[in-house]
Amino acid sequence: MSEYGTIIAPGAVRFERLLPGPIERVWAYLTEADKRGAWLATGAVEPRAGGQVELHFLHSGLSPLPDEIPARYKSLEQGASFTARVTRWEPPRLLSHSWPEPSGDESEVTFELSPQGGDTLLVLTHRRIGAEEMTSVAGGWHTHLDILVDRMHGRVPQPFFITHGRLEGEYETRLASA
Repeated sequence: MSEYGTIIAPGAVRFERLLPGPIERVWAYLTEADKRGAWLATGAVEPRAGGQVELHFLHSGLSPLPDEIPARYKSLEQGASFTARVTRWEPPRLLSHSWPEPSGDESEVTFELSPQGGDTLLVLTHRRIGAEEMTSVAGGWHTHLDILVDRMHGRVPQPFFITHGRLEGEYETRLASA
């Protein structure tokens, strides 16, 4: 399993991670505000299709290690929030929700979970991403998933923006040669 996201269609990227523990533990990291806040964003999820998902991002709070925020992301220094809509709710195996794009359109993120022995396979697919956003989105999800893996293994995660900057550059190269 590659840690890098795979472009599966125009505007769609997929990631796979094998996470420790039963499916219910991983589901909690997707749906419970405090656990999701340790790797992505805090905020409540209404547990039903059509429900709201509140996402409150504070990237500097994802790791205790010092970070450097690039100038183009300075607007995120104090955090950012948005409300999304649950499009599929099938606990504890599948969660999909909308994701507002800078263009005003909506993309969609899907988390699929399946037991793998005592572990859980997470497949994350983000669809309908604008071409100009693909490297940032791919680098962002890769960084957030690395933080999730570290948190679930009880390790201190690397700082978000330093890691994202490196990965965004790698995705730029990978996508240019694809």
